Amino acid sequence: MNDELPIKNIFKAYDIRGIVGSELTSPTVKKIGQAIGTMALSQMQKTICVGYDGRLSSPSLSTTLIDGLLSTGINVIDIGLCTTPMLYFSNFYQETGTGVMITGSHNPPEYNGFKMVIKGKTLTSDDIQNLYQIILDSNYLNGEGDKKSLSIKSQYLHEISNSIELKRPMKVAIDCGNGAAGVCAEELFKKLGVETEPLFCDVDGNFPNHHPDPSNPKNLLDLKNKLKNGDSELGLAFDGDADRLGVVTKDGEIIFPDRQLLLFSEAVLKECPKSSIIFDVKSTRHLFSWIKEKGGIPVIWKTGHSFIKQKMKELNASLAGEMSGHTFFNDRWYGFDDGLYAAARLLEILSEFDDPSKILKALPKGFSTPELNIKLNEGEQHKLIAELQETAYFPDAIEIIKIDGLRVEYKEGFGLMRASNTTPVIVLRFEADTEKKLQEIQDQFKSILTEHISPEKIPF
Repeated sequence: MNDELPIKNIFKAYDIRGIVGSELTSPTVKKIGQAIGTMALSQMQKTICVGYDGRLSSPSLSTTLIDGLLSTGINVIDIGLCTTPMLYFSNFYQETGTGVMITGSHNPPEYNGFKMVIKGKTLTSDDIQNLYQIILDSNYLNGEGDKKSLSIKSQYLHEISNSIELKRPMKVAIDCGNGAAGVCAEELFKKLGVETEPLFCDVDGNFPNHHPDPSNPKNLLDLKNKLKNGDSELGLAFDGDADRLGVVTKDGEIIFPDRQLLLFSEAVLKECPKSSIIFDVKSTRHLFSWIKEKGGIPVIWKTGHSFIKQKMKELNASLAGEMSGHTFFNDRWYGFDDGLYAAARLLEILSEFDDPSKILKALPKGFSTPELNIKLNEGEQHKLIAELQETAYFPDAIEIIKIDGLRVEYKEGFGLMRASNTTPVIVLRFEADTEKKLQEIQDQFKSILTEHISPEKIPF
């Protein structure tokens, strides 16, 4: 039925996302298009770029979304199958400043969604709720927009390859996970003079080999095997829409994104001294001292690509990064998160050394946990964290940061608990100089959490 209202919980903090067919139905997607077109036109935006990832549902969602957009009178540039960074790039290349990317990112295959930029601003919680309100009120503009199709791949590859200079030829293994990076990854590295051993670079929304999410170590096993049995210097992996980068050394050590940021910040600060470098609350505490030592200003901020981008604009930061793998270069690039560009910059830095893995492995490293999750009911995570921000007591803390949950800094480590903005979980992460201290910090958090949550739910 065309008069059906969309389910409220698909309107998330950073995007719109849901299960195709049951939550993202054709009528709902058309209404989303009408709402986005209405919001963009109300901000004097006359043209919008639309792209989609390699998921099986993405082409039909794109057609339906574009129908909704055109019905408001906004003009559409359809850039087709692409990565999320290519969609962001099209906003600059076509000078629209406004775009929608249809992507499920690293979510399971039955999911899909929309990442939105209007007038250069990535939409966040309040903007996305305003879209929902436009739909509830059926408060759409009416018109007749024009559509044209455009490929921006060659220009995108040209801009990256023109801005990157390797000091020597390199050979790397790349794993696209059958995601959208396969559209251009091999071609990009060839342009850079890099020989590749490709894995799963054909775009296939069934994801037949492994899920395209390099933040999960099990998804990097194929890449590790390729490195072990081949002669590549290091391994690079991309998520489903190629806005995140995973890195593996020759001997199989995963260099998590917050450690990648150590290397990137050193390089950026050589060219942009005294710049602000932003990192999210899940990131290693080594960034504070490292960035200061390299002549920069460390800034810790909320998790979430849209929050990070807003903070970058506010501070005119040269670089930002998240533990999840999003890295934002704003010195020689456009300030959006781009896994392929980050990979190119990494190779530029490492091409100065004969043994890239040795450089990566030497980056500061403590004892740390991966991201840990405690599952709750919808909405409970925010309520509990708000309460703990008021009541939790940490006797050994030297600082408590409350910009996004509770990040408790100790002399020898940190502990974090925050409410996820995308799923009903509490996210935790711990880091310390020794295993003993890591355990002590976790025990302190556990004793506080068990006053509110049954111990068997706590995964440490």
